[in-house]
Amino acid sequence: MDDLKMEQLQNEVAILHRKMKYFERLLDVNLLSLDLDSIGLQTSVKGKCHSNYNKSDLAQLFFIMMEEEILFFDRQNITNNRGLLQQFIINNFTYLGYEGSQMPIRTVSKQFSESKGFTYRAKHLKFLDKILEVLKERRERIARV
Repeated sequence: MDDLKMEQLQNEVAILHRKMKYFERLLDVNLLSLDLDSIGLQTSVKGKCHSNYNKSDLAQLFFIMMEEEILFFDRQNITNNRGLLQQFIINNFTYLGYEGSQMPIRTVSKQFSESKGFTYRAKHLKFLDKILEVLKERRERIARV
């Protein structure tokens, strides 16, 4: 009976270890080496440009600027340009999370794919309407001066 309990315990520890490794990959941290003071969000996003957009909207904004060649890294190679821009976003920006706090961006490729506007056409059009409204209000403010 003791051997069975020990084998079950070993199996549970192995399962727990796999789950912990999965979460470490998601969070991009080593949970065993975390200092309790380093868990705060502010330290994980320090030095990055913060955004009032959620991750999807932020990706759409950059995707539009990339597609319209307003911003680019490699004008000759579209695939390389997209990868470099995505890495730039990951390295330099945070997004507004569900709880209202700034969240680091771990990946943005899914959101870039959604920004193409084909499958998520209605979502893309809604975002464009929001951007156009912001630009229209800004234009009106400047015109009044």
